Amino acid sequence: MTYSIDLRERVVAFVSKGGSKVEACERFGVARSTVYEWLNMPDLTPKVHGPRFRKLDREALRRHVRDYPDALIRERAVHFGLSQTAMWYGLKQLRLSVKKNTAVPGKKRREKNRLSAKAARHRS
Repeated sequence: MTYSIDLRERVVAFVSKGGSKVEACERFGVARSTVYEWLNMPDLTPKVHGPRFRKLDREALRRHVRDYPDALIRERAVHFGLSQTAMWYGLKQLRLSVKKNTAVPGKKRREKNRLSAKAARHRS
C-alpha cells in the first residue's frame, strides 16, 4: 500500500521534533519498519514500479485462444510450458472461456459416470 506524501512528511516531522518512533507508529497507524524506512529515505516520494514479470504473455494467450478456440487447457499449458493450473488462472484473469466438453450433454454425462461407477463396484 502506498502512503500519501503528506502522511510521510508528518511522520518524519514528528520524529525529527523529538517524538519517538514507536509513538509515531501508534499515532499515525504505520508499521515501525515503515517509519525507519522513511527516515532513511533522501526523498519521500513513493517509488514507481514497472509491470511485473509474468511467465505467461497475455497477448500471446489471447492470440492462441483466437487461433485455436477448441484447444484444451492441458494443450495450451504444453504450448506455453506452464502447468494446467497456471494456464487456468491466466485464462481466468483475461476473462476467457475454457473449452467445455459439449460432445455429451451434462445430464447424460452424469448418468454415464454413475453407471460406470456402479459397474466398477460390482466388478470388485
